Amino acid sequence: MEFEPVIGLEVHAQLETESKIFSTASTAFGAEPNSQVTPVCLGMPGVLPVLNKKALALAVKAALALNCTIHGRSRFARKNYFYPDLPKGYQVSQYEEPYSSGGWLDIPSGETVKRIRLTRIHMEEDAGKLVHDNTGSSSLVDLNRAGVPLIEIVSEPDISGPEEAAAYLKKLRSILRYIGVCDGNMEEGSLRCDVNVSIRPKGSDKLGTKVEIKNVNSFKFIQRAIEYEIKRQEAAIESGGEIIQETRLYDADKGVTFSMRTKEEAHDYRYFPDPDLLPVEIGAEDIEALRASLPELPDARRERFASEYGLPEYDAGVLTSSREIADYFEEALSHYKNPKTLGNWIMTEVLRELREEDDISGFPVTAERLAGLLNLIEDGTISGKIAKDVFAEMVSGGGDAKEIVEKKGIKQISDKGELESLISGILEKHPDEISRYKGGDQKLIGFFVGQVMKATQGKANPKLVNDILRTELAK
Repeated sequence: MEFEPVIGLEVHAQLETESKIFSTASTAFGAEPNSQVTPVCLGMPGVLPVLNKKALALAVKAALALNCTIHGRSRFARKNYFYPDLPKGYQVSQYEEPYSSGGWLDIPSGETVKRIRLTRIHMEEDAGKLVHDNTGSSSLVDLNRAGVPLIEIVSEPDISGPEEAAAYLKKLRSILRYIGVCDGNMEEGSLRCDVNVSIRPKGSDKLGTKVEIKNVNSFKFIQRAIEYEIKRQEAAIESGGEIIQETRLYDADKGVTFSMRTKEEAHDYRYFPDPDLLPVEIGAEDIEALRASLPELPDARRERFASEYGLPEYDAGVLTSSREIADYFEEALSHYKNPKTLGNWIMTEVLRELREEDDISGFPVTAERLAGLLNLIEDGTISGKIAKDVFAEMVSGGGDAKEIVEKKGIKQISDKGELESLISGILEKHPDEISRYKGGDQKLIGFFVGQVMKATQGKANPKLVNDILRTELAK
């Protein structure tokens, strides 16, 4: 039997606030364990939570950017369950009355675009973190994350494979970073993903039994976890077994998923409205003000880069996948006027040097300095080959391209008279090669260019060298 996967993602994104969702405790990453905890985070008797206004504004911006319907009234609920990192014995979330619903996200799928529908986006608080020792004999509890503001973005089961899942998450991360809602740092847990996977006979419209894979924290692991889970479920069904609804974890070292617990249903959590929190009301004017504050989003910017700068669709997509790279490109373009050449340099030389595609804030070659380097190529001061050496020095030691060129004395030789004299001497030494060239061996032009470059230590202007050689060899 041939099967097809049905996949939905539940993405938890940490909102970029300085304090937690219901208390003044800091959300800064990396602090001493349990140093960022207040009585509100712990749910101590007599405390009253107060909703962080900025968290609400960021949540609404995310929903607007993802085409959701914003509800003027929403309500927080208590999700009751016991776990050592949940000090209150419940998590404050939204259930029957979320602040937004619907929405969609378009992703590339082969040669076309596929629309992934969203079920809802709701707000909730994060739990703490368990830190397991190497022996496996004990676990420590760090409650710094308890109460950190999150949004949970729930997709419909519209994703059809591991590659689509990764593309969806990358696009979602890009949008959230563009609008300043979440930093998208998966290593620090700012963006985490639960994956729901089921399989069904190909062509069937009936959903299979869903398995949830919790807290997958990289694009690569998401793909691998889904690939493994699809194969596991296919093997189980083909051998006469059945899939049980459960929660599983992904072991990145072994490349397998393993059972964590049977999957709870909504009634197991005994949701009820939180009596300590008033319903949240968002006015139409506030919603429109937040809509107006949204920056140009990735799809719109990609289309503008293609139309305004004449870039190929692929180039425009790469250059706008990160807001930081797109800003870098446009800043450099204000100092250098060839979009295609600039785009090529960013996509090859610049991106190769970055640890992360969007980690360009501390890059030593600023946009203005890159433009200065490319202008030296444009005006004939240096060749493209020399420029790559200069760029490497700019990356390792900083500095301005012009200063490096002058200091090292590596200006390109573009004096026509000087090159004509040099080429004349080289041609005199190679009469046999000249005869072969004139006899039809046109590839020998490369030999002569190589001789000139060798004599000038690579400093000769290659275009001018080619022009002079062709003129001389045609005589």
